[in-house]
Amino acid sequence: MTVRIFCTDLDGTMLGKPDATLRFRRVWESLPDDQRPLLCYTTGRLLNDTVKVIASTDLPEPDFAICGVGTMIYDFKTKTMLKEFSEVMEEGWDKTTIESIVQAATNAVRQPPQFQHRYKSSWYLEGAEDEAIQQLEDLLNAEGVTVNLVYSSARDLDVLPKMANKGNSLRWLIDELGIKAEEVVVAGDTGNDSAMFLIPGVRGIIVENAQPELFARTLALPTYQAQEHFADGVLEGLQHYGVVGEIPDYFDEEVPERMDPAIRRIFDEEHVDGLTDEDIELLETAYAKALEALKRNITPMGFSACSLEDNAVSGTDANYRSVWARDGSIAVVGSMHLDDPEIRECARRTLETLFTHMSPNGQIPANVSIDDGIPDYSGVGGISSIDSGLWAVIAMYEYVRNSGDVGFLRERLRSLQAAMNWLSAHDSNNDALLEIPEAGDWTDLFGRSYNILVDEVLWYRANVAFGRMLELAGENDRAADYLRWSQTIKSVLLDRFWPTTRPKGDEGAGTMFTERQLGVGDTRYLLAQVTPFDFNWRCDVYGNILAVLFNVLDVARARIAFRFMWGVGINDPWPVKNLYPVVHSGDPDWRPYYTVNLLNLPHHYHNGGIWPFIGAQWVRFIQRLGFRHIAYQELVKLAKLNQDGIFDEWEFNEWAHGETGRPMGKAYQAWSASEFLLACHDLRLGSSLE
Repeated sequence: MTVRIFCTDLDGTMLGKPDATLRFRRVWESLPDDQRPLLCYTTGRLLNDTVKVIASTDLPEPDFAICGVGTMIYDFKTKTMLKEFSEVMEEGWDKTTIESIVQAATNAVRQPPQFQHRYKSSWYLEGAEDEAIQQLEDLLNAEGVTVNLVYSSARDLDVLPKMANKGNSLRWLIDELGIKAEEVVVAGDTGNDSAMFLIPGVRGIIVENAQPELFARTLALPTYQAQEHFADGVLEGLQHYGVVGEIPDYFDEEVPERMDPAIRRIFDEEHVDGLTDEDIELLETAYAKALEALKRNITPMGFSACSLEDNAVSGTDANYRSVWARDGSIAVVGSMHLDDPEIRECARRTLETLFTHMSPNGQIPANVSIDDGIPDYSGVGGISSIDSGLWAVIAMYEYVRNSGDVGFLRERLRSLQAAMNWLSAHDSNNDALLEIPEAGDWTDLFGRSYNILVDEVLWYRANVAFGRMLELAGENDRAADYLRWSQTIKSVLLDRFWPTTRPKGDEGAGTMFTERQLGVGDTRYLLAQVTPFDFNWRCDVYGNILAVLFNVLDVARARIAFRFMWGVGINDPWPVKNLYPVVHSGDPDWRPYYTVNLLNLPHHYHNGGIWPFIGAQWVRFIQRLGFRHIAYQELVKLAKLNQDGIFDEWEFNEWAHGETGRPMGKAYQAWSASEFLLACHDLRLGSSLE
């Protein structure tokens, strides 16, 4: 079916990654006039703001704009508002009555004047449940006011005329233009976009960074769920629907000619930006060596944590001869883009090993011995490893969505449910967040406990992942439950871990731990830990990076966190230290056991050590923000770190000293290699050697 109009949300869909927005514009404007559909933007922004954002970004000028969450339609060709549509808004609309009821019935805070207009009353209402929104609508109806309530991002409440939402306004517009619903493609990222997707016959594009609420509201609808983020995901979807063809990358600089065209290369010339010939050659070598390092970890039971043939182990190190849930799952996630049957099969075996050895109550083992097949469910001191199960669920989702192996998913669905039940039991006070024992995650020799940032981010992602897997298995009702619950987790997480000194009730102010958070002030990142008694104000670099990659932090807060981490030099001398600042003896956060094996001395291991696998995620984080030149610069630095081995070059070591940058730990670490490969893939530098 020919596409005659494409209607897309702006913030979080077309906007959020500047290079992707520019790529969209150039692809869109390259379409022949007689093949280019009408372009319509639909946004919560008011008209003046919409016009300004189009002028100040690389967005192409549209044919129409639906503004104010569907309360006004503007024709860009004639520069006029469609008054016929505005007349539809009047029926049953009484803004004065509406606002008095909202204020009396909720603790909502009015949004600033620039977000209000005659047919739109906008509020901030943190973490409201569906039942609360329905009760508010019932109160309004009882007063004879017929409205449409649009609640999105677990915060934004728009009260609109009954006919006003993005779906009704789009439906009105296409009827006026004589366009059939089957000739319409829409794109979005939040719950307030769902009304467009619900128009019978319309085809949709959901970008990868979409909120779970949109997935929950569009189950079983004809949607394309993109792997790419922001406008890159939009282009991916338009390619799927045949609107655009090949999607090139566009860069501002000319690329130097190749030094040796005879060498097999994984990078196409047009994909390399801001790199010297020497950098290109280094990255090509690094990619090949990373692939080799990852394959050194292939065993009959799945990925080992480090190469068994290249590392001597003794004493407590003997457990390296295992398939680790955490390491193996991260290796699965990092390698799923590779079109390599041997690696893909090893990923499947890794998941089989972990889920086959799951305990009867649903606990994923911390590791399974490769030598005797015995599972170990604990870590240091017999403490349970909580994030092993979290990573295993996430890895299963990445495996299934990339491989399309739904049969494997169905075989393991009951096991996945048991794993989710076991994890849910760690939310013992039913507040949406997990309570983690000290040293109960990847920092298994480090003193964090209760609500730990990394684990809560993984918990959010695991719920999204399980919801999406239930959807793939055709269990839409259960899928919606998990997707909705993930939104609650995210709301609580942001409330607790991003402190503010603003009084309760202000826009974005926290509703819990307010007095205690006044002690730390307004942070520039998510805190490392929160307990009922205190908080850890340090910057958990890994947790903040994951929060962006897993769509917990929005673009604005992600850039704030980036500027802080860049400013304090967490990527110096190499990307990146996992913690800032480090913990010294005498600090309240210091534990005597940090001296065990001399691992957690300042600038060591979990105490501010440099981790190449986190460095690769740092590169992906920067790329996600659209800072492409910086991402390439950091990737080159990361390649040099992986090259600088203890005994030989290209050891892809486990970690490095935070000050000297000298490599430490095991050689040929699986997650160091797989995450480097994934960073190259995200930067569009290629996925495998030809």
